Amino acid sequence: MDHRCTMELSKTLFVMALLLSGAASMKSQAYFNETGDLPCHFTNSQNISLDELVVFWQNQDKLVLYELYKGEENPQNVHPKYKGRASFDQNNWALQLHNVQIKDTGTYQCFIHHKGPQGLVSIHQMSSDLSVLANFSQPKIIISNRTENSDTINLTCSSIQGYPKPKKMSFVLKTKNSTTEYDVIMNILQDNFTDLYDVSISLSISVSPERNVSIFCVLQPDSTQTQLVSQPYNIDAKPPMPTPDRVLTVALLLLLFMSVCGLFVLILMKRKRKQPGPSRECEANNMEERESERAKEIVENRASERFDEVRCDVNTSTTASDSVAVMRSKETSSSFGEEKHKQDTDEPF
Repeated sequence: MDHRCTMELSKTLFVMALLLSGAASMKSQAYFNETGDLPCHFTNSQNISLDELVVFWQNQDKLVLYELYKGEENPQNVHPKYKGRASFDQNNWALQLHNVQIKDTGTYQCFIHHKGPQGLVSIHQMSSDLSVLANFSQPKIIISNRTENSDTINLTCSSIQGYPKPKKMSFVLKTKNSTTEYDVIMNILQDNFTDLYDVSISLSISVSPERNVSIFCVLQPDSTQTQLVSQPYNIDAKPPMPTPDRVLTVALLLLLFMSVCGLFVLILMKRKRKQPGPSRECEANNMEERESERAKEIVENRASERFDEVRCDVNTSTTASDSVAVMRSKETSSSFGEEKHKQDTDEPF
């Protein structure tokens, strides 16, 4: 075997080794409407310049996402649905795919060729599987057609805009001493444009009115996503219905209480009437003062009248005494005159 054949064989083995090293498929994830990475993992141990390389990515349908030809982007070979959506990360030898959609899920291949004097030679190849996720909204419980006198509750729970299809959706009913899960068949709708899923479940259950109950809706998405739980819907226990004996007892106690309250109110009203307020008390004081002055006037008037009567009596008595004295004086004078006249008549001339 000549020297030329030996060199060709070594080169072929080297290329095969590179291809085998990149044959393993890498797993990659991206979220809906965000950016995903498609790795290439080229070590470039020989420090080959980008001016000597042709690098491109294609999907499982052989549609080109991006091409770098001798250090410059070549959009001519890029499929229209990928134009403006990809950028090359030279430091990590990875392609960044922007505005990722559900339809971008699939297998992608990275190819690196060396362009030398003898043409293009493939020196690296790698496959990567891209999976796209979309987080579902928090489940929301809706209660429909519930009446106060009925223990049956119609429940509906929904969650929207998620991907991939969730594993299951269920209701969880919790009381103080127990937890019960109700697995319900999901109603699944998929948007024809975005491929996102909307899911919902419905359930009619009877709830004991004597217990406090909390109802949750639980959504279990893909194994790589976090379980989602709704806000609790709480049902408070109804107060126990009283028995007939209790009703009668309560009625009697209520009647007794009302009677006592009525009696107490009457007593307060009577006391309030007996205890006049400031205006009435002032009026009463004025009346007492007027009655006192009136009584004083009456007493003075009576005393004055009594004094006048006494004085009148004294005057009358004095007048009578004077009259008697005058009469007596007249009688004395008359008798003295008669005696004088008799004496005069009896004496001789």
